Amino acid sequence: MEMPIVSIIGRPNVGKSTLFNKIVGRKISITEDTPGVTRDRIYQPASWLNYKFLLVDTGGLDLKDEDIFMSNIKAQIDMALETSDVVIFLVDGAEGLNPTDREISNFLRKNKTKVVLAVNKYDSKITKENIFNFYELGLGEPIAISAEQGTGVGDLLDVVISDFKPINDMEDDDNIRVTLIGKPNVGKSSLLNYLTGENRSIVTDIPGTTRDSIDSLIKYKDNEYIFVDTAGLRKKKKIIPGVERYSVIRTLTAIERSNVCVLMIDALEGVTEQDSKIVGYAHDNNKAIIIAVNKWDALEKETKTMKNFEKDIRNNLPFVTYAPIIFISAKTGQRVNDFLDLIEVVNNNYNHRIQTGVLNDILNKAVLMNQPPSDKGKRGKLYYGSQVSVRPPKFLLSVNDKELFHFSYLRYIENQIRETYSFAGTPIILELKNRISSRADKGPKR
Repeated sequence: MEMPIVSIIGRPNVGKSTLFNKIVGRKISITEDTPGVTRDRIYQPASWLNYKFLLVDTGGLDLKDEDIFMSNIKAQIDMALETSDVVIFLVDGAEGLNPTDREISNFLRKNKTKVVLAVNKYDSKITKENIFNFYELGLGEPIAISAEQGTGVGDLLDVVISDFKPINDMEDDDNIRVTLIGKPNVGKSSLLNYLTGENRSIVTDIPGTTRDSIDSLIKYKDNEYIFVDTAGLRKKKKIIPGVERYSVIRTLTAIERSNVCVLMIDALEGVTEQDSKIVGYAHDNNKAIIIAVNKWDALEKETKTMKNFEKDIRNNLPFVTYAPIIFISAKTGQRVNDFLDLIEVVNNNYNHRIQTGVLNDILNKAVLMNQPPSDKGKRGKLYYGSQVSVRPPKFLLSVNDKELFHFSYLRYIENQIRETYSFAGTPIILELKNRISSRADKGPKR
């Protein structure tokens, strides 16, 4: 199950971006006093209490404005209504009920999506007098908030998440969730069709056919996999306003809910900058990753073709060196069984836990072979380590001074761990914790 989507909708300059930033907890959207600054959707994962959702900021809506940007915004909001689980309709309480608010409310009532009416700028005395007028919109009880101060935002979110499932209820530990990611037309739908043995997804030569994610249950050996076929992510300038832009959000939510992400690369095109951006999102979210080079049957090969192709991938995607590479053909089924076996291996690595004693043996040997760096006569000391979580494996290392442990040395420690347990396909997180110095650390007392 993917994270719910919550979209903020309203006319220009009512404080949508300010509310967005307040909910996600940091400044993401551009906020200015000029109406219409936010013309594109911006989306970020957010949470409230024990509930997670994807928050979407939209452009200001003026239904009577025929400006070219406004026509795009209308198309986007139409898709926001179609694919969102909840819409926050934000109005300006200080200005009062506006004719455009009435137009938008009529637009919203025609849709089945849950709408929560929020009256912004409640810190203004005028708003407190105007708030009752918003009952006329017929969208239920208005919730008074101040997006800037944060007043009432908690009450708003209580209503927003009232029908959501808690995070723990959304987890599915029995099945392995595999999300197929990549540019349009690299063969994601074709691979899913081969695996299911039926035309579950529409396959054409037209890029961007799959506009939403599609889940399919695949049984292989003793495992059950939920494969998610996502819309291909294009370069931003090639994204069509409206329908396709919203499919990007669905793709990102699918990645966040997955165990393993499979980046599919077209063998005839090679690695592109867009491949780097797409897999970068999975990497940033600490997902297990496999790189599958599709259409391998269609490529003319020489003696070192596969080796050179793999080298090119490593050079262009240096931040996912842990991701195994497999060369397949969704059309002929070449190495598809090996691909499924690899998913099982990678998922096991993603969930693997090392015993504390074994981990510290690895760390002790690593320190003996290569002492931690020193600075101004003070040498770093690595006391012990423990694995604190999985998905991905995360290790907490107790040291004397975190500032002494540079990135290069942590990479060395990671490589030493991987020499014993490959952890192929999964990132490893190393977190440092300063241990309070004891008398023994400082040397004998004089």
